[in-house]
Amino acid sequence: MRKKGKFKKTEEFVMRMKEVHEEVEAALKKSHEKMKKYADRKRNEIEEYRVGDWMLLSTKDLKYQMKGR
Repeated sequence: MRKKGKFKKTEEFVMRMKEVHEEVEAALKKSHEKMKKYADRKRNEIEEYRVGDWMLLSTKDLKYQMKGR
């Protein structure tokens, strides 16, 4: 059996830690939403391509070998 008041300081500490935990969760959520907002600004809509669509491709980074004479 527990005596009332014997663990008063412990109970206060636990309550304070719960409050701090809730504050930290709220701050992290706010920070996450803010970072997502700024990251989404730089993202573009995805273009959808279908079979048969024409497009231009760059050969700048393609490595190919030409046969010599």
